[in-house]
Amino acid sequence: MTKLLLSIHVLASILVVGPIAVAASMFPRYARQTPGEDGHSAGATVLLHRICSGYAIVGVAVPVFGIATGAQLGVLTDAWLLTSIVLTTIAAAILALAILPGQESMIESASAAAADGTGTGDGADTKRAAARLAGLTGVFNLLWAVVVVLMIVRPGSTTGA
Repeated sequence: MTKLLLSIHVLASILVVGPIAVAASMFPRYARQTPGEDGHSAGATVLLHRICSGYAIVGVAVPVFGIATGAQLGVLTDAWLLTSIVLTTIAAAILALAILPGQESMIESASAAAADGTGTGDGADTKRAAARLAGLTGVFNLLWAVVVVLMIVRPGSTTGA
């Protein structure tokens, strides 16, 4: 059972967190562009946001199967796992409370500006918002990278490398 849980956890991590990391990283680039520049930036931002928000819901499976695996292995109180849980919680909070709302705000601003014929609104505000999202996404991705390293190395574990 442990191997099945671990396999599902690893697959879910790759197939769910990976697309969120990529889509969230691409979003600021497309959000900075004026919709007329390439004809696709408005649609791309909506698609990238849908990927992030949809996969975020499914992403709950990653810690659920991770905790189930940790329980099966008897390592729920190990420091490396507790640290990973804390970092995962912080990454999830950044995604849910900052990245997704920031994407929504940028999409709404671009839609409103396009609807009233003013273009994309204040370009400086758009660039600032995109830069903020890029920074938050970088932190989100860095947290996941640290979690992956902790999962592989498992410092202090007798089963670690």
